[in-house]
Amino acid sequence: MDESKAKLGAFEKYLAVWVIACMAVGLILSQYLPGLSEAIDGWQVRGISVPIGICLFLMMYPALLNLQLTELRKLAKNPKPIILTLFSNWVIAPIVTVVLANRFLAGHDQLVVSLILLGSSPCTAMVLVWGSLAEGNQEQNFITTSLNTVTIMVLYAPVVSLLTDVQRIPIDRVVLAVSVLVFIGLPIVFGYFSKKYVTQAKGEEWFQGVYRPAVGKVSMLALLTTLIVLFSLNGDVLLNNPDLMVLMSIPLLAGFFVVVGANLLITRFAGLAYKEGIITVIIGSSSHFEIAIATAVSLYGLGSQAALGTTMGLFWEVPVMLSLVWLGKKLGERGFWRTAEELEVAA
Repeated sequence: MDESKAKLGAFEKYLAVWVIACMAVGLILSQYLPGLSEAIDGWQVRGISVPIGICLFLMMYPALLNLQLTELRKLAKNPKPIILTLFSNWVIAPIVTVVLANRFLAGHDQLVVSLILLGSSPCTAMVLVWGSLAEGNQEQNFITTSLNTVTIMVLYAPVVSLLTDVQRIPIDRVVLAVSVLVFIGLPIVFGYFSKKYVTQAKGEEWFQGVYRPAVGKVSMLALLTTLIVLFSLNGDVLLNNPDLMVLMSIPLLAGFFVVVGANLLITRFAGLAYKEGIITVIIGSSSHFEIAIATAVSLYGLGSQAALGTTMGLFWEVPVMLSLVWLGKKLGERGFWRTAEELEVAA
């Protein structure tokens, strides 16, 4: 396993800036070239936009290259941090999501669904970067992200269905299930076989050093393209209702605050060391915004409030996670978590 420290590229480092730029471009296009995005979205097969479907697939594919089934064999080595992460991803975050959605978004059903989609989707991609920047346990990071990829396939649709039922919001469960299969299942299969073929043909070093960075850039371009079209279709809605973005941002930021705080306390009382504790907090507090956006588009369409709401999750994720990396290091320096030496003595 490559334990080298990850570095943020220009896209990742300034992702919030690119999102703002895409919002601006999309809004401008909505006013001066309204037919362009509509023409793009008009190319559909059975209600699914082909260009956007391709972009969403390209968004998902690089993230699912992280799946390493061989890593799952190491679960028994140190299961406590991974169990705590799963508990946060599938119990704490969803419950917090429902409570905040009910408190702040009552009457805005699509925004409620977008918050549920974000809160029920544990991250499998950017956490590898955040964890490395925080100098956490990267072996645990790889194991947990691989496990998250598997659990999303099994739990995402049932959890979203349950939480929307609690809110009494009807959704198309068939479309939800198909979204999981198309935007997670297919990229997993394609990722597995493409990784196997490329590694055999070019070697592991070329795959990690050349292929993955290249498709990662394609993924970001696909994401930004989707955002431009999304905001161009939502232009009139946004300009006439700018309060929607503020309204969505309140529970999103409150959710980050509550979940991060809960994970910090849980990892401290569980007696984890810094390297394991910070990875548990990072993965347990982040969202897989790609699948959330893809599912929102599938359920409600590209020009929907639900698609807009999940996009706001992307907008806030980067600065929040970078702040968490900084906070984690500061807490580690002040002895918030146990040291490796203390754990050895306790053992």
